[in-house]
Amino acid sequence: MEIRSKSCIFANPTHLPFMNYSQALDYLLSQLPFFQAEGKKAYKPGLDNIRQLDAWAGHPHRRFPCIHVGGTNGKGSVCHMLASVLQEAGYRTGLYTSPHLKDFRERIRINGRCISETYVSEFTTAYVDAKKAGLILEADFKPSFFELTTTMAFSYFAENNVDVAVIEVGLGGRLDSTNIIDPVLALITSISLDHMSLLGNNVLSIAGEKAGIIKSGRPAVVGINPSEVYRVLRKRALQEQAPFYLAEDLLQLQGETFNKGTKLKVKSGVWQELNTFTCGLAGQYIPENATLVLAALSLLKQDFIQIDAPALLRGFEQVVPNTGIRGRWEILQEKPLCICDTGHNEAGIRLVTKQLAATPHKQLHIVLGVVNDKDIGAMLELLPQKALYYFTKAAVPRALPETELAALAAARNLKGQSYPTVAEAKAAALKAAAADDLIFIGGSNFIVAEAL
Repeated sequence: MEIRSKSCIFANPTHLPFMNYSQALDYLLSQLPFFQAEGKKAYKPGLDNIRQLDAWAGHPHRRFPCIHVGGTNGKGSVCHMLASVLQEAGYRTGLYTSPHLKDFRERIRINGRCISETYVSEFTTAYVDAKKAGLILEADFKPSFFELTTTMAFSYFAENNVDVAVIEVGLGGRLDSTNIIDPVLALITSISLDHMSLLGNNVLSIAGEKAGIIKSGRPAVVGINPSEVYRVLRKRALQEQAPFYLAEDLLQLQGETFNKGTKLKVKSGVWQELNTFTCGLAGQYIPENATLVLAALSLLKQDFIQIDAPALLRGFEQVVPNTGIRGRWEILQEKPLCICDTGHNEAGIRLVTKQLAATPHKQLHIVLGVVNDKDIGAMLELLPQKALYYFTKAAVPRALPETELAALAAARNLKGQSYPTVAEAKAAALKAAAADDLIFIGGSNFIVAEAL
């Protein structure tokens, strides 16, 4: 049940007519710079805009404790697993993630329930009205989509009295809009090459940006990374006098993934009382990410949360229904088995190809589309040459045309046909596949979103 606050941001100084949800969504997606659609030109590094918005909203993030999650791959599944466990432990849990796949409201949830259309409409109207009235900087003040959405999330969580919020970094860390928070704990997943035009062209530069979420005196726990990345993160922690932990030093977890989940076993370290348990998410990356979640929960348990083993077990097992997470090695149909996954960079595709090789099938069919600002060549080099390909593009400006993708792929002996839409490519794969074949759909979040 939502609690309507008397927050000043909902004052209507110029009596602007309230937008309906459709109008509010159109404003957010088309009137503000939107990275998912426009890429680099929509990215606004720096915290000046978000701090101005935060002040206008009354600094809502100061009204609840936050857990901050950064890294390159695995942030989404870590956030959802963590939120699910906290929810099962009885905490009213906010969850802020990005991007959304089907519905904008997926980004902002409390105990798995999406933010209401009414709140999105009222908040967006309040922002436009305050800007018109001169309450937010000058008339030309124009935050990005992500900056305004982050403020919306923090306001929604504060006004609905969450006990804790799990906050996913949008891009990078140091200059990301979410980095105005002072979290009780920072988690950093694996770090690899991605968004190099914005974060740096080598993994150490990128690690330096990700390290920016480590705050003074606040503990940080880090997933599996190369030793040189650890050194960058540890240096930041020393500068901030922040307790620093490697998840693998706190526990060792063994996992066996199957199409509908992952069986996990605690081999040593904390949480040995769990013995063997199941996570409702599948994928080669789940054991590594679950290790980070369990390590984080062991630290939170020391002085922040109360949690017992049954709640933890339920949280992992029920992560999908509890949080609504989609697109992580998700089965779309059986016979032929059709699976999608949101892995969209070199490291993500590497894990996907391992999982495909481990999944029994006769012929592999791959529906593939990418965006034009990724290291496409590195991704294509990892894909199997014996698969049949259905090259396509999502309906976003950043999408690489399917004919260009097909040409790049052909140079690497990846052969197939081109289709102008995801729906056509998916339909062609389903028509061609036999019952014991495997269809994989991926390459970008946008391809998965349309496939769903």
